[in-house]
Amino acid sequence: MQAIIECQNLTHYYGTRCIYTNLNFTVPKGRILGLLGKNGTGKTTTINILNGFLQPKEGNCLIFGEPSGKLSPEVKQKIALLLEGHVQYSFMNINQIEKFYSAFYPKWNKTPFYELMRKLKIAPNQKIANMSCGQRSQVALGLILAQDADLLVLDDFSMGLDPGYRRLFIDYLNEYIRSEGKTVLVTSHIIQDMERFIDDCLILDYGKILIQIPVDELLKTFRKFQFTHNENHIDWNGLDIYNPEITRNHAEFHAFSNSIDIKSLLLQSGIQFTNLTETQLTLEDAFIGLTGKY
Repeated sequence: MQAIIECQNLTHYYGTRCIYTNLNFTVPKGRILGLLGKNGTGKTTTINILNGFLQPKEGNCLIFGEPSGKLSPEVKQKIALLLEGHVQYSFMNINQIEKFYSAFYPKWNKTPFYELMRKLKIAPNQKIANMSCGQRSQVALGLILAQDADLLVLDDFSMGLDPGYRRLFIDYLNEYIRSEGKTVLVTSHIIQDMERFIDDCLILDYGKILIQIPVDELLKTFRKFQFTHNENHIDWNGLDIYNPEITRNHAEFHAFSNSIDIKSLLLQSGIQFTNLTETQLTLEDAFIGLTGKY
């Protein structure tokens, strides 16, 4: 499958602070990749490198086969970028801002923009200045869709939206992207929204990739395990598990496994247990299980 984005051995620092080293990932054509991570793990840094706003200390990043820092005008026309923020021209109304933006994009298609405005019940003559924060976000997103780009890069796209508007937009965006065969790289702090939207997730920890995996596979194979232990200490060393804890004889951890294999693992490790339970996870639960609560 053709790779639209290829990042190879990316390393970046801010001063002496390492953001990550040897970051490698790809985004295949037609897939929606969610770039997930806690604050400060390098999500926006990665997007800035992809768009040529930052030069990594080491490594290469290719978009449509071209180095991200030297994209040709032809490739730039294939990319629609939304960074954190809103439409700046607040003195314009909906019709005016659509016509203004259309002059800059040869493939401009106003249909998805006005479809989204109708779903949000925003009138064509409504001024940006009189809109809520969430409505301004939706106008910005509608203008992104109207560019008819092959690759959409959306940084924290759901900022300022209440739950109803988020669901409305995600459903519309999902339908639009899949019907048009677009490729998407997206970040969001609202993980439960991503579960309904993305195909693959790439989870960043501080300085590295924890995992890149299709969401369906993650939710089928990653589990939370809990059991009762007679002491308040367990030696977890050498176990292939994530973020183990024990509090007042209650132990828990996460693992890519099932209860049968976990029972065998605990017995082999000499860990006494009773009341072992296995819990299926949402994407948000899996994210916390992989990265830790704090």
